[in-house]
Amino acid sequence: MRAMVQTEYGAPEDVLRLQDVPKPTITDQQVLVRVRASSANPWDWHFVRGEPVLLRPTGIGGIRKPKFPIPGGDVAGTVAAVGAAVSEVAPGDQVYGFGHGAFADYLAINQRSITRKPSNLTFEQAAAVPLAAVTALQGLRLGRFHAGQHVLVVGASGGVGTFAVQLAKHMGGEVTGVCSTPHVDLVRHLGADHVIDYTSADVTAARERYDVVFTLGGTYSPSALRRTLTRTGALVMSSGDGGRWLGPVGTMVRALALNVVVPQTLKPLNATMRRDDLDEIRTLVENGTVTPVIGSTFSLAEGAAAIRHVEEGSPAGKVIVTID
Repeated sequence: MRAMVQTEYGAPEDVLRLQDVPKPTITDQQVLVRVRASSANPWDWHFVRGEPVLLRPTGIGGIRKPKFPIPGGDVAGTVAAVGAAVSEVAPGDQVYGFGHGAFADYLAINQRSITRKPSNLTFEQAAAVPLAAVTALQGLRLGRFHAGQHVLVVGASGGVGTFAVQLAKHMGGEVTGVCSTPHVDLVRHLGADHVIDYTSADVTAARERYDVVFTLGGTYSPSALRRTLTRTGALVMSSGDGGRWLGPVGTMVRALALNVVVPQTLKPLNATMRRDDLDEIRTLVENGTVTPVIGSTFSLAEGAAAIRHVEEGSPAGKVIVTID
């Protein structure tokens, strides 16, 4: 099969090559998926570059070379085969989920991380959903967000942010989104009650206070974001800037340290892929509550460019990689 493969860490365009590799075999608990589409996430460029460096031994990859040589996590495709213990899906089913190695013709994935895809989405649209939507859902839960509360979504036009805005509105909340000038109309269209253009206004200097602040981008410090919270508010962090050695972890550690001295709750988010969450998202997509936003599309051969595109800036919505 074809796959984008790397044997060393580095810039995506320097270390990723389209190659022929053996088709994966599956265990009793796994599903073999004929991949039709994937997407590029910040998760991918961290793995390709092996950053944060100090976290390589903890699961991001090998110390000197990648543990996962094929990038890509989000997957949408058709079941080609199932292991002996798999009962939820069958060959021929159209599925979506998240694993390791989706920038390839085939992917072996644990049955707990995959389920039937939303029936009203194409494969490309479905590939935009898993990691971003589940992260948004779990982040709002972590902040104990509920109807009647006011949430600030920092990075509202990105992959996770576009889902967070829609899910928060579905939950009955008031939503303020933070994004750049070109994406203001998009965030408002997704249902945000208020939109702040960070190029012309500093949200941390405003007088408004929020019950939950969900940060998915930007360079605001935990202490600055804390000032935007109500006295008992929650800051949920899924991003940060700690350089190539610590990456976002450095920011999250500082946030946890603040918990000792402030009344608010500052919580780092580490999303976990669960079939139940994927099923919940599927229902919301099929009834029209949530819609994926696609900013750009690349072919499998352009997989390195897709990852670089995510790394370099803040694309609106998701960056899709199609596998013909």
